[in-house]
Amino acid sequence: MSEPVSGSGADAPQRIRVVVVDDQPLVRMGLRTLINSEDDLELVGEAEDGHAGLDLVRRVRPDVVLMDIRMPRLDGIAALRAVAGDPALAAVRVIMLTTFETDEHVFDALQAGAAGFLIKDAEPTDMLRAVRLAAAGESLLSPSVTRRVIASFTARGPVRRTHDRLGELTEREREVLALIGEGLSNDEIGTRLVVSPATARTHVSRVMTKLAARDRAQLVVIAYQSGLVR
Repeated sequence: MSEPVSGSGADAPQRIRVVVVDDQPLVRMGLRTLINSEDDLELVGEAEDGHAGLDLVRRVRPDVVLMDIRMPRLDGIAALRAVAGDPALAAVRVIMLTTFETDEHVFDALQAGAAGFLIKDAEPTDMLRAVRLAAAGESLLSPSVTRRVIASFTARGPVRRTHDRLGELTEREREVLALIGEGLSNDEIGTRLVVSPATARTHVSRVMTKLAARDRAQLVVIAYQSGLVR
């Protein structure tokens, strides 16, 4: 495990502090190179398993963690739950990395509070965009991957569990929640509903507030569990 030390001056713009947790050295090297190539990002540590990764996150408290789902000693889902359950780490955003688009653990990751998930062979621009969105408090849920994951779980016939505050949503807000569950972006929701992107963002924000969802990823889980995604 290595922990780079920043040498930036006091007047330098604040950079997004990133931790990488993955048991594959080649993946860590690739992510390290990618992150270090960007002026607004800073790699503050990396770890090769969930236990070491969790300890590292607790010590350095990064803005964003890129976390592998499948790891020895402590898997990424367990480490994610530990991060999400620690009030001291409330500002830390975790993006899960997976090798497969229909990884059976992806849904568990979203349910546990992941800020999103990415396929390991995603384009570098998508990886960087995910880090920046997560740092800004948003979520990156690739529409194509999200739809495949939801379709995979729907085919298995999971048990429905309606959110106890679902009844507080208006018909339009329920419609928006269903579209979020399909993996649509705000712009795509606006196009589908024939409203402006700003109006779509407002609807999404109200849905998130009413359902007390931490982020967009949790809205996907709620939409799926409540049977709104067909």
